[in-house]
Amino acid sequence: MTNKYMYFVANWKMYGNSKSLNKLDKVIKFSKSKEIKKGRLIYCPPYTLLSSFFKKFQNCLIDIGGQNCHEDKSYGPHTGYINAEMLKNIGANYVIIGHSENREKGETDKLINKKIKSAIKANLKVIFCIGETLKEKRSGKTKSVLSRQIKLGLDKIDKKSNFFIAYEPVWSIGTGKIPNSNELEQAIKFIKSKFKFKIPKVLYGGSVNPENIKNLKTIKDLDGFLIGGASQNSKKFIDIVKKTFN
Repeated sequence: MTNKYMYFVANWKMYGNSKSLNKLDKVIKFSKSKEIKKGRLIYCPPYTLLSSFFKKFQNCLIDIGGQNCHEDKSYGPHTGYINAEMLKNIGANYVIIGHSENREKGETDKLINKKIKSAIKANLKVIFCIGETLKEKRSGKTKSVLSRQIKLGLDKIDKKSNFFIAYEPVWSIGTGKIPNSNELEQAIKFIKSKFKFKIPKVLYGGSVNPENIKNLKTIKDLDGFLIGGASQNSKKFIDIVKKTFN
């Protein structure tokens, strides 16, 4: 059982349509119960559903966020993209930046840095994703990779800015495999050690589900979870939250 205030970020990735809104009724009811008094639920649906999610959550304490944003702070000729100001305008308070699925498609540390700066200027809370690949892990490079991603991703950004760090080992995403307790605890401790003043909240992401949450919740200094596939199932998502506090 944990008595900490915890964050639960539901990353729906490229899933969902208008019928998916019906899945949220159970979560909305749950969000109003006493079981969630020490937690914050944040949904990051596809862009096409952001407005609908915002309206759906009007009378409860569930927040919404975007899954990415363009680096340009102003409007412009960028077909197929939206920027941080647009996310804020539609009701989002959070945005995921640096997810490994986008890094794999060519998103560099430099580009991620620009996106974070743009999001902070728009008063969005950034969920900054970092993590090593399996090859990097096996080569003993986990700490050097995390250091590089933090240094370059947050270059010339006030460390007192409002951002979270989501540690998501690339080899764990969607595989069902997670770091052992010692590995994860050491990684979280290392990440927080990189900050001297305001220490950010650190979330864990990678195959989080109702079965492994019992072990994950025992990790010292962990402040919440970035949840992918399991978050699309309301029962599983609620179970994850319940088991975190029970």
